[in-house]
Order: sequence, then structure tokens, then C-alpha cells
Amino acid sequence: MSLLDPTAFGGRVFTGDWTKPRGGDAPATSPATGAELARIGMADADDVTASAARAADAQRGWAATSFEERAAVLRRAGALFEEHAEEIAGWLVREAGSAQGKAAFESHLAVTEAYESAALASQPAGEVLRTAKPRLSMSRRVPAGVVGVISPFNFPLILAMRSVAPALALGNAVVLKPDPRTAVCGGAVVAEVFRRAGLPEGVLHVLPGGAEAGERLVAEPRVRVVSFTGSTAAGRKVGEAAGRHLKRVHLELGGNSPLVVLGDADVEAAASAGAWGAFLHQGQICMTTGRHIVHSSIAEEYAERLAAKADALAVGDPADDPAALGPLIDTGQRDRVHGLVTRSVEAGARLRAGGAYDGLFYRPTVLDRVGPEAPAYAEEVFGPVAPVIAFDTEDEAVALASEGEYGLSLGVLTGDPMRGMELAERIPAGLVHINDQTVDDEATAPFGGVGASGTGSRFGGTAANMEAFTETQWVTMQADIERYPF
Repeated sequence: MSLLDPTAFGGRVFTGDWTKPRGGDAPATSPATGAELARIGMADADDVTASAARAADAQRGWAATSFEERAAVLRRAGALFEEHAEEIAGWLVREAGSAQGKAAFESHLAVTEAYESAALASQPAGEVLRTAKPRLSMSRRVPAGVVGVISPFNFPLILAMRSVAPALALGNAVVLKPDPRTAVCGGAVVAEVFRRAGLPEGVLHVLPGGAEAGERLVAEPRVRVVSFTGSTAAGRKVGEAAGRHLKRVHLELGGNSPLVVLGDADVEAAASAGAWGAFLHQGQICMTTGRHIVHSSIAEEYAERLAAKADALAVGDPADDPAALGPLIDTGQRDRVHGLVTRSVEAGARLRAGGAYDGLFYRPTVLDRVGPEAPAYAEEVFGPVAPVIAFDTEDEAVALASEGEYGLSLGVLTGDPMRGMELAERIPAGLVHINDQTVDDEATAPFGGVGASGTGSRFGGTAANMEAFTETQWVTMQADIERYPF
């Protein structure tokens, strides 16, 4: 049986069941073909307020359920993600422009997020503290209440699930605002899975919408924690607004991640890793390998091999063929990517591959002989572009990798892993991969960046998820009422 029937949820949002929103509806379209796939409901600010109120009421009952019951819902959700993996991957292909391999990987990650979160529900909730008085003193973790989640278009399912699943497991209610461009695979899928998994009504709300809905979600007093994944520019606004309302916000933002290739690295293996990191999902990943910093002794060979791999990659509609790259999400993003490439070539970079497009299909592009000021090197591209810059000394490599405002992911490729680790110690990054490229994610690992890439590791693994979606409460208890002088 199919998980999603577009005629059943068409034009609706999820508030425990599928309901008509105040904000009307909009088409969900394929970036590859422009075809309408479904009608999605669009929430306005009043929809957000109504959902937050209902979520706050429902959360108290959900938090009072046993951890076993919450874990059971998450396990059933994981089983549903497994059962409908092919269908879910199909939506990721059609709506998000995902290549088939990426779509299958993302649907699998949703399974692992659900199962890992099921285990999170039974983790220790606190600790006994030492106290100078004759009493029991302890700290415990309690649900934050209502968690607002704002998720992006690029990995729409997993970037929603990595906040939704642990927040629910820990006893919170959730209001999720997915990007309207991927509201089915990043919103409707999550809603329907949890509905069928037996999550009580009102605990999860899925409200696609525009900036007005997002602003209300951050400002709404009943929403005590906001988990935002998106651009650094938007994240700054979310962080500022959350600060005014005295609420916690977890920001996972942009990146321009460096891959440092030392002179003793296997060049063919390094080029393969670099191609994967730069071109996976058309480069539309915050962790994408955006800067290829290569020792001058192998830089020419590396660029040549990388360009050969780029030229060999198929680009096309992933719904029709197993192309390695699908379309960029929209014309605005395509034009931004092409502008960065064009201006970099004008600034002196050499175009080794790509630099052209057909509709939203942008060829994987390699630039070498770039300088640190080249736009495609200095800025986050969010497209399939690999700028290669050469260095002579490790100090120079560290300086190149460290400059700029971002600090998300770092890869170091070398024949000597300890040497790679020593170099990585000198470069600010939230994620470090020795002898791997920069793109990776696991439900069991903490995830987050520093600097303009966000507010640190706020997702993944027991400790980070506990910190993200609970409050710490101090509790004391003694046998008799304390006596005081007055």
C-alpha cells in the first residue's frame, strides 16, 4: 500500500491529521521537468500560532507517557520508513532533484534516525549530585516543551528527521516548517509516517510556508526551542529573533569546506574523493567540498584527474536515468552558481571542465589556478563547482583552509594519517575527516559547525540530542521540612 496519496493530503497541512490551512495551497513541482507533482498546503502566521497552542496542550500528555511507549512509536516509524523506502526515494528524486543513489541514501538515513531516537528515549535522564545537606540532590533532563524545526530543500527528509525524531523521543511536541520547494519529501512524508506509527494527535505539526510562517514560529512564545538548518544569512536573522524572545536556537548553517591534499596522497584516490565531495547532489550540501587545497607537487595532476571525472559524469533527470547529477533546485540558484564561475574565470581561474548548463542541469565544473579572492573559491557556491588552489608549505595550507568565516567540515588526504591529524588540529572545523572528503553524516555522531557555520554540534548522538531538546532541572528532596530562623 502506498504511503502518500497526493489527492488525500493535497492542499492540506498536518496538525495531527490533514487539514486545510489559512494560507491556501501551492504546487509541488519537479525541478527537472517543471511538472506539477501535487498540491501542498501553505500555512500562514495564524496557522503557526494555532498549531503551537495545540502542540503545547498535546505535549504534556506525550511527555507523561512512558519511555517505552515513545520508543515504540519511533520504532514503528523506522519500520515504515524501511517499508516505503522506494516510494520515499521516488519523491526525493522527483521533487528535490536527487540522483537515485542520493535519494536511497537519504531514505536510509531517515530509518537510522528513527531507530537511534527510539534508543534515545531510554537513556539516563540525569545524575545524582553531591550535597552538603542531609538530602537527595539530583539533576534531571526534562522535555523543553514545543520544538520548532525549520528545514531546507537540499536534504529535506533527513534534515527534518534529525531534529524531529530525537525531539519527539525525548517527550517534546514539534512544529515543523519544511521548505515549500520540498514540502512533500521533507514534510508530508514525515507527517504520514508518524501518523501511521501511532503518534498521538497534536504532537507533530507539519506546516510548509514562507517567511511569515517562519518568523511567527521563532517568535511564538509556546515554542521554546528552535532548530534551524539553512543559509548563514537566514540563520543570523533567526538567531537575532530568538535572542529577543529569550529562547534557545540551534543553527546549522552554510559552509565552504576545505579538502587539504598533501603531497604524499594517492592522487587518483584523492581525485575520486574530491569529485564525490564536490559534485554529490549537485554540490547542494552545506558540507560540500568547496575548496580543494592541493600541494603544488601534485596540483596539476589532481586538477587533470578531477576534470576527467567531471567530464565523465552524466547529468540528467534522475527520474528517467541513473544520472550522477540531477538539476539544481531553481533558476535563482543556477544563475548564482554560473555567475560565480564566470567571475572566477574573468579573475584568472582556468576552466578545466564544465562551466555550462542546460536548463537547471549544470555540468560539474573544475577550476584551477584560482587565487584566494576568486568568487567560486571565497564564497559558498552551493553548486557542482570544484576550485583547486595550490600550496607549498603546511603553514600555507593551514592559512588557506582557516581563512574565511565558515568552519563546518574539513577533510585531509595524506599517506600519513597522524600527520593529517596534526595538521587538522590547526584548522577550525566542527567536523574533521582524515583520509576522507568533507560530506558525511550519521545519526550516532554529533553534527555542527563553528564560526558562520553555526552554533556547534547540536544534533546527533546521545549527548548532543539531550542538550538540544531538553532542559536541565535541579531537584532536591529531604525527609523533613527544613527549619529556618524566621
